[in-house]
Amino acid sequence: MTGLLDQFVLFIASFAANWFSALSGGGAGLIQFPMLIFLGLPFAVALATHKVASVALGLGATLRHLKNNQFERRFSLIILGAGLPGVVLGASVILAIPPKLAMFALGVLTFGLGIYSVFKPKLGMDYAPRNQSGRALLIGMLGLFVVGFLNGSVTSGTGLFLTIWLIRYFGLDYQRAVAYTLVLCGLLWNGTGALVLGYLGHIAWDWMPALLAGSILGGYLGSHIAIKKGNLWIKRAFEIVTILIGLKLIWG
Repeated sequence: MTGLLDQFVLFIASFAANWFSALSGGGAGLIQFPMLIFLGLPFAVALATHKVASVALGLGATLRHLKNNQFERRFSLIILGAGLPGVVLGASVILAIPPKLAMFALGVLTFGLGIYSVFKPKLGMDYAPRNQSGRALLIGMLGLFVVGFLNGSVTSGTGLFLTIWLIRYFGLDYQRAVAYTLVLCGLLWNGTGALVLGYLGHIAWDWMPALLAGSILGGYLGSHIAIKKGNLWIKRAFEIVTILIGLKLIWG
């Protein structure tokens, strides 16, 4: 059981992590997941517990983003249909993968995302949808499956991969891509991963009150600021978060 001080620390860490995540389109695991391990949870339990708590980020973001009505039903179904099988597969195999190797590889990739965005000043600034039919769509769905696998298997910052894939390949701007990531990945992908990890492992339910409160509140307020500030502000937040997460995973 966690005491009142631990619950307060969990709430602050969860709020900060999910506020930044809602701004940039991913990255809540940079703060929240290591905090759970630091406070005493084993890796597998921390992973499952964080995955459940991250669903609340999706809920908080959904409450805000649905007001803007930026979602296309067909494209939403494509993201879910291609990504969810990868989430299930990733969550099923992660407990057998050496954590240090997985985290280092993810750190290199995540750091690369941030640097790539920095040197592409026009990336994600305009909404120009593409590659949503024929062979191009199949390639895009394969990419969504791979991102889903990462989301189910490694928890720190994988929503950022979905954000950049939606921008780079499908032509979304940052604001729309972040909205899809927070709602579909945060709520439904993470919900599926939480179910699989909860079935295969253990969840620290007594840690949940503070984590859920911080996730919902941070997700809602972060999404509100992102919507108000627009693409350039979100792009800068994305770059900062990806570079920080990459360095943390490489040298953590």
